[in-house]
Amino acid sequence: MKHISSCSFGKDSIATILLALEHGEPLDEAVFVEVMFDHARNISGEIPEHIDWIYSTAIPMLEAMGVRTRVLRSEKDYVWFFNYIVTRGKRAGKHYGFPVGGGCFINRDCKIAPIRRYLRGFREEVTQYIGIAADEPKRLARLQSGKVSLLAKYGYTEAMARELCERHGLLSPIYKTGTRGGCWFCPNARISSFCHLRREHPGLWAELERLSHTPNLCTYGFKYGKTVQEVEREMDLYDARLEAESRQLTLF
Repeated sequence: MKHISSCSFGKDSIATILLALEHGEPLDEAVFVEVMFDHARNISGEIPEHIDWIYSTAIPMLEAMGVRTRVLRSEKDYVWFFNYIVTRGKRAGKHYGFPVGGGCFINRDCKIAPIRRYLRGFREEVTQYIGIAADEPKRLARLQSGKVSLLAKYGYTEAMARELCERHGLLSPIYKTGTRGGCWFCPNARISSFCHLRREHPGLWAELERLSHTPNLCTYGFKYGKTVQEVEREMDLYDARLEAESRQLTLF
């Protein structure tokens, strides 16, 4: 039987690997699926500081511990899906455009599909370690056969998982900036995360602005029906509020 740990390099998946090593659980390799925004220009869909840390720090540290890490990528990327021309139905002839929040085909086809294809390639049975903490009962209840949570097995909450990663020097920088994990273009991201993206990586935010002017899209709704421009106005208000609060604090 193969034992593989699905690893996003967030605190829960890293803690899962650390627990496997600590308790002598069988572990053949960790598998990371990197979603790409644009293969042609080598633009990752992962948060820049997170993906840089993965390749420069996390993977070398895991390999030094004896954990082999395999990186998977879908042949398709965000730009491919955005520009794809619908061939049937009332939207035939239009570009797919932005993925719909809550039903993202990028997550389905660029993240879930590659690992499923990879796991189907094994002749032997596979046990997949999934990073779900002991204090996430709803997610644990949805675990399918062949998937195991070592965090639940050893009673690790999300807070404990974070502390374990910190202790081993394996906590992603996204936890220091308050940025959520996942793709930087995700419609589920908070306004504060988009503000951080625009401030620290303006070129990436500009990519979304450029795409928003593409003609003939199925939808111009970037975040649950709101256009990129509407989201940006919310970002401006958020930044203005933070600046006002900062000025007020300096008065005292």
